Amino acid sequence: MSHHPGIFKPLPAEYFRHPEEGGATNVETRLSRLPGYLTPNHQFFVRSHFDIPELKAADWQLTLTGDALSRSQSLNLHDLNQLPRVSVIRAIECAGNARACFARDFGRPAEGAQWGTGAVGVAEWSGVRLRDVLALAGLKEGAFHVRPEGLDSGRFARPLPIDKALADDTIIALAMNGEPLPIDHGFPARLVVSGWLGAASVKWLGRLEVSRHALDTYWNTQDYTLAGPDYPAKGEADGVPITTMPVMSMIELEDDARLPSGPTILRGRALSGEGQVTAVEYCLDDGKWQHATLHTPDIAGAWVCWSLHCDLSPGQHTISARATDNRGHQQPEQVSWNNHGCCYNAVTRVTFHIEDRRSK
Repeated sequence: MSHHPGIFKPLPAEYFRHPEEGGATNVETRLSRLPGYLTPNHQFFVRSHFDIPELKAADWQLTLTGDALSRSQSLNLHDLNQLPRVSVIRAIECAGNARACFARDFGRPAEGAQWGTGAVGVAEWSGVRLRDVLALAGLKEGAFHVRPEGLDSGRFARPLPIDKALADDTIIALAMNGEPLPIDHGFPARLVVSGWLGAASVKWLGRLEVSRHALDTYWNTQDYTLAGPDYPAKGEADGVPITTMPVMSMIELEDDARLPSGPTILRGRALSGEGQVTAVEYCLDDGKWQHATLHTPDIAGAWVCWSLHCDLSPGQHTISARATDNRGHQQPEQVSWNNHGCCYNAVTRVTFHIEDRRSK
């Protein structure tokens, strides 16, 4: 097994933006270029913490171990393919999505890659339920944590509580949008943890440790936490470990985009962790909040596409958007500072320009 210090798939500027301080293994999707509900594999954002492993399907093994299992076991792809196959349409969103907005709102950047709102995507993930895999090794009563570990160069790992690990839609994915997992997205097997931060969906899965006690790692105690003046430390963590992602809307416009005058359709997407979006409201310039049109499908744990019609005068304009979910959560006007720049979900705003066609 070797490791590659970058991203394998082509990264045309038409589809991707490199976030500042993002490193060679991070790239975000230009949402304005998405053609439909699902994010095509070749347009899906990439977030990797370490160099990417080059693995052969024939040699891959998944090791199951820990004091909450009746026995240790090693499984290969053939073993997994004997289990019931399931498919889920779910979002994967980096906890740092929209991190660049902290610099805009607070006058200083939070640590980490300065993502816009494109560190998110929705795909159909196909594979097997994690609970069916754990059952092969005899899951004992009293299991508390499952710690998945990747085969990347740094062995990225982040624990799950047992109830989330056993959920219907927590799966080991072997395919993405009907194709074998691309190498950048975890080939040959990755976790997909519905509604949680993207870091929970460990790529290049190689090991599962199941324990009766906490299996904390750096990635849920010193990073991927909400830490700062408004977030007191919890247990071994420097703040509050992040689990479910908050309600958030995205606008499918590049900052400072230029649009021709006349009737225009503006579009966006909205999601809410494990929940379902029930409304998206928009405000143009200093106008009143109005309801955007939601389109099908609207899948809990994924996203909904929305749109609005407008006819604006030439000049600079601002569109604001806020989403509400089925649990009553709505995007706030402001968010509190956190040191790691995670879970930004204040009202989304984009400034754009309408150009007078007659001046051409």
